Amino acid sequence: MPRNRLRRPSPSILESNPSSSQANPFLDPSSSSFSLITPPQRPYSPAFRPSSSQGNDSSDHLALPYPPHRFRDTSHGSTDHSNLSSRRTSWSSDNGSRDGRAFAFSPLRNLGSHSRAETDENAVNTQTVMEKYAIMPDENLLVYPEDIERDDYLHNPDPNDKERDCNICSRRGTMNVFGLVAVVAGVLVIFIVYPVLTFVRKLTDPETPSCADDPMCLDVGPIPHLRNIRTTLIDPDTPDSAKSIISADGKEWKLVFSDEFNKDGRTFYDGDDPFFQAVDIWYGVTQDLEWYDPDAVTTKNGKLEIRFDAFQNHGLNYRSGMVQSWNKLCFTGGRLEASISLPGRGDTSGFWPGFWAMGNLGRPGYAATTEGMWPYSYDNICDAGITPNQSSTDGISFLPGMRLPACTCAGEDHPNPGKSRSAPEIDVIEASVHALDETKPSTVGDVSQSAQIAPFDVWYMPNFEFYELYNPKITAINSYRGGPYQEALSGITTLNNDWYDDKAYQVYAFEYKPGKTGEVTWFVGADKTWKLDARALGPNGNVGQRVIPLEPMALIMNFGMSGSFAALNMTGLAKLMPATMRFDYVRIYQDPDEESVTCDPPGYETTGYIRRHRDVYDNPNLTRWYVSDTNYNWPRNSFMHGC
Repeated sequence: MPRNRLRRPSPSILESNPSSSQANPFLDPSSSSFSLITPPQRPYSPAFRPSSSQGNDSSDHLALPYPPHRFRDTSHGSTDHSNLSSRRTSWSSDNGSRDGRAFAFSPLRNLGSHSRAETDENAVNTQTVMEKYAIMPDENLLVYPEDIERDDYLHNPDPNDKERDCNICSRRGTMNVFGLVAVVAGVLVIFIVYPVLTFVRKLTDPETPSCADDPMCLDVGPIPHLRNIRTTLIDPDTPDSAKSIISADGKEWKLVFSDEFNKDGRTFYDGDDPFFQAVDIWYGVTQDLEWYDPDAVTTKNGKLEIRFDAFQNHGLNYRSGMVQSWNKLCFTGGRLEASISLPGRGDTSGFWPGFWAMGNLGRPGYAATTEGMWPYSYDNICDAGITPNQSSTDGISFLPGMRLPACTCAGEDHPNPGKSRSAPEIDVIEASVHALDETKPSTVGDVSQSAQIAPFDVWYMPNFEFYELYNPKITAINSYRGGPYQEALSGITTLNNDWYDDKAYQVYAFEYKPGKTGEVTWFVGADKTWKLDARALGPNGNVGQRVIPLEPMALIMNFGMSGSFAALNMTGLAKLMPATMRFDYVRIYQDPDEESVTCDPPGYETTGYIRRHRDVYDNPNLTRWYVSDTNYNWPRNSFMHGC
């Protein structure tokens, strides 16, 4: 069986005759390899018994020098080995033996004896290298790890030997601090300084206008991108003198919202303004002749301008604008006023400029949202007034019935079950003209100031005992009281023909207190024109109490034209186009004890219901609130369906 070359020889072999036929080259001075590979004679074990001390001095030059701070006895002249360490980490690097064993019996020496004999006597081979240097590990290294060799410091660096100077006042420390400061400053400039500078102003103007070499380019100059940003409901440009007002009943009311329109170039596309939006629709419910386009609305010279022009688009011959605060700005109770210069001339019939408010649950021009909602303003009761046509066959009403009455069945789609919800309307003004004298052709401008309600009184006749007319010389109750789609409670006030086309401005307003005991008072300038008391809308025939609107109201400013409102003097109107309706400001005042500038007042929330039906509120092409058109059912109620 072959012998294992790496197996340790048995003790019996090691303890046998130390003399061997193999000569020890380290002890034989006559050996040709003695001068090359004679190892230093260092004692490692108490059992060490050298047979000769020759050659120790001659071989010291081959050993690595000990580091000055390491301690190890390197004496070669001493023969006293009783106090030397018995531990070592080399295999067999000198004539001293392992545990008293002679060199001649080293197993590694025997393994290479034949090959060595066959080589040149001065050659350096594996055998001679292994005999001279500690290549193989010694088992004592694990037992005595504290044994120190000369070159240990090269392989085991001590962290404590390295100086660690924390002084930053050095070249490297200074560079580190400077680099850190530069990185932090760069981040601040990129994410804070630069955005602020570019937001506040343009740093430099281009040296050459962008349109200098392009005759087809329209250079309108620099336009700020965030021109409509507002952080408060009250416009900072509102003068202090306008921040309070004495109401019709003599109480001081506070300003809660204002827009002075002093920043020129504002736009009112969807998302451009925090409070207003110009719609992009045809106002089909009144068969208007114009298309409402956001491009027709802007601010200029400190005014909001709505421009009406003979401009063919969307299959229509005219274009104009309608601005709404729907679902953005709402109020309940108080005073709504605006300073307005009406468009055109007071002696030319046909234009239909308006400034009004409507309940936020209906969106003007989006017919499906107003079906069954406008112009209802009913108490929390259920009777014939909530039914289609008011359950009458005489044609008094063509309305489909109230969609959200107080008696809606449990589980039906209703924003506040148990309350009547709707979209009533109060008009600050709708401008027209009338003849000064029936015998003379001269005409003068006027405004209709009205409330639209449903259900209707019999023959559209409210209780006039609860109307109040302040100056019959300039104001009269409108002879038009309504039709099958609305009951109109209206007063007509004569205007000065100078209050048109930017020549002069006049303030138009109404104040109202909501509820079945409320009232509405209209103003032209500082003068009251007429007042509607809620008692004029008391029970009548088969309908109950109508109320002064309790709903949160949104603002509407528009400039239209329709034969359903006024006679059209097309010859005279053509000379006035393009015509512009101008608003100097819009303001809302309220009693400090009853302030409500929100579209979600307690008990009359609107935004959640709108969000659940957003697809209908965003689609002006839908005209009916039926499942076939909107995928929403008409809510059932206990009065009609017996739930």
